[in-house]
Amino acid sequence: MAPTGTKSQPRPIVVSGPSGGGKSTMITRLREHYPGRFSLSVSHTTRAPRGTEKDGVEYNFVTKEAFGKLVDENGFIEHAQFGSNLYGTSVQAVKDVAEKGQTCVLDIEMEGVKQVKKTDLNARFLFLQPPSVEVLEKRLRGRGTDKEEAIQQRLKQADKEIEYAKTPGVHDKIIVNDELEKAWEEFEAFCVPEEAERASRKRS
Repeated sequence: MAPTGTKSQPRPIVVSGPSGGGKSTMITRLREHYPGRFSLSVSHTTRAPRGTEKDGVEYNFVTKEAFGKLVDENGFIEHAQFGSNLYGTSVQAVKDVAEKGQTCVLDIEMEGVKQVKKTDLNARFLFLQPPSVEVLEKRLRGRGTDKEEAIQQRLKQADKEIEYAKTPGVHDKIIVNDELEKAWEEFEAFCVPEEAERASRKRS
């Protein structure tokens, strides 16, 4: 795969963090504020759709057999197992975004971050961290979409991800999502640096 992030193709942004930490909220808001500039790579997963999720929109929902075939063909930039389900970002999904001249945003888990760091994707890395695991648990239960076993799995994974984020140099930016508007300002400033510069000039 050719390096991404040239003058004509902006560097992809990897957004990671525990499930329930606010990644989807931030990414959705970013895309609404800057239509046509950012696009999500549509990940593959073997889990069942939730609520109104549609195949090819939120995820490419596939069987474990189809997922395994793509792994064998080296079709993924990163892939990982979370609980009983598989998730992966395909090479083609990122290429599709880059070819449109948009900044590709990857919403992935810790194991995916480790794998992307070994590629030539030339990405920028942002970690969205909940204020505490206790707050995260409240958010997960408030969603009402996960069974107790899944919640416990996600909380265990959150502990691992928060610990991994402490490794020097792993992430370019860590944002603690304790107050939504403050976290959004930091998120926007990382993803759209010229907006941060403009805001700074206004304040000075």
